Amino acid sequence: MVDETTRVDDPAQFPPQEDTVERLWTPQRMTYVLRNDEGKVTKPKTKECPFCAGPNKSDEDGLIAWRGTHVFAIMNLYPYNVGHLMICPYRHVSLITDLDDAELFEFEKATTLAMTVMKEVSHPDGWNIGINQGEVAGAGIAAHLHQHVVPRWNGDANFMPIVAQTRTMPILLSDQRAAYAQAFDRLAADFGLPSEH
Repeated sequence: MVDETTRVDDPAQFPPQEDTVERLWTPQRMTYVLRNDEGKVTKPKTKECPFCAGPNKSDEDGLIAWRGTHVFAIMNLYPYNVGHLMICPYRHVSLITDLDDAELFEFEKATTLAMTVMKEVSHPDGWNIGINQGEVAGAGIAAHLHQHVVPRWNGDANFMPIVAQTRTMPILLSDQRAAYAQAFDRLAADFGLPSEH
């Protein structure tokens, strides 16, 4: 209730306020906006393993940055940070102990190649590298082994993940994949790994 001593201004009389909010182009995050009736992120309806399906697609459609003999590098569809990719064996195994010696060697060698690619393309200050084995350990796709390679920069974390449960990505996955693919192709032979050319 407004008494006689309270002044109420007409909002139409206010001058327009300049919008000083910056916009971030992050279309891949739309999946977090589109939620199902239970409030959960809508997941793909297919039960097919995405790490088995990816190599059967074109590099662009499968977000494949590099293909080796035993393993491949694929962009993370839900990246922890910009440029996040994963090293996966072609063979559908769940644990690193399931890899044979040739797969294990290429798995780890490809990880060092990925770091070098990221250094050349994105110039990170550091990396997070890790494997979550089993659902209880945090593996989103526990049935197919994958190693995360996440580039990090000083000051790359901000309030957005905490306040808005959103990560900002300044480059589209397709553009990042293309940049990585060129560097993988150029550098793979230096690591004794296959390249496209």
